[in-house]
Amino acid sequence: MTLTALPTVTAAFLASLVEVVEAYTIILAVGLTRGWRPALGGAAAALALLIAVVAVFGPLLTLVPIHALQFVVGVLLILFGMRWLRKAILRSAGWIPLHDELAEFAKETREMQAIASDRRADWIGGIAAFKAVLLEGVEVVFIVIATGTAHGLTLAASLGALAAVVLVGAVGLALHRPLAQVPENTLKFTVGLMLTAFGTFWTGEGLGADWPGADAALVWLFAIYLVFALTAVRLCRKGAIA
Repeated sequence: MTLTALPTVTAAFLASLVEVVEAYTIILAVGLTRGWRPALGGAAAALALLIAVVAVFGPLLTLVPIHALQFVVGVLLILFGMRWLRKAILRSAGWIPLHDELAEFAKETREMQAIASDRRADWIGGIAAFKAVLLEGVEVVFIVIATGTAHGLTLAASLGALAAVVLVGAVGLALHRPLAQVPENTLKFTVGLMLTAFGTFWTGEGLGADWPGADAALVWLFAIYLVFALTAVRLCRKGAIA
């Protein structure tokens, strides 16, 4: 087992945790207003579609030369990670508001209540749950494949994502309310750093780079991006950059 196994599992778990919490909020709103049948039916249909897509296209990745795969995955991870990191930096600096699960839950609940008299209300609620799981699930699938495929750790990344699903499902089943206490921006900040570090690492390997410390290079790459991100937050708070 390489040193990348733990960060791979951790990145997949944390990223999936964020996405699953967001999907859960919409499923909960649909379930409490329209009933659990359309909510869980829509969610199940989206999961089935995601599983089918992975089953069909996943094996095709084995046909791609490893260095080409590492390079492409690395570039995509850098772009993906930087997107998460940029938003997390701006939220930390107060430039854009923090994501509010309670507000999202209230918004979705109002929308479901507004169509209560519509005979298609259950169908519309099911579609809302389907879209939520599908959109968030696509990001989870990408992260699992991207962090796990390049070093043969897809199973480890999948277990990290599955753990997040089980955790949110168990807590949500017990509480039946939005998981507003989850420190979403902190998680996105951390995941953004991890994905960017992974992306840099895979891109370098795809180009044939010999990283100092081999897999341990992920640690100092993460540290470099952390210093950059914290500096960016301070500068943003001072209004030094836009």
